[in-house]
Amino acid sequence: MPGMAAYAASKAGLIGLTQVLASEYGSHNIRVNALLPGGTDTAAAQEFADTPEAKEFVSNLHALKRIAQPEEIARSALYLASDASSFTTGSAMLVDGGISINRV
Repeated sequence: MPGMAAYAASKAGLIGLTQVLASEYGSHNIRVNALLPGGTDTAAAQEFADTPEAKEFVSNLHALKRIAQPEEIARSALYLASDASSFTTGSAMLVDGGISINRV
C-alpha cells in the first residue's frame, strides 16, 4: 500500500529493538516481546472504516476475512504476561488474522 514507508520502518525498528532488548536483559530473567495485532474493532478503527464498504475492505485484507475483537488481542497479551510464556523472549508475535500473509 502506498504511503506506508514510515509505518513499515517503525514496525521493523520495533521488532529489532525487541530482539536487542531481549538479548541484553535475558540474563536478568527479563523477557521482551512484541505483540503485532491486525485490524481490531476499536473506536479508532470504526472511525477509519466508517462505511459498510470500508469495513468489508478492511476485513478482506485479513486471511480470516474479519477483524479482531479487542478480547482476542488481550488474550495474546495475557499469554505473554503469564508464566505460560516463560521461555518466550525476543518474539514478534503476530496476532493479525493473517493480514501479514494475505494478498488481496
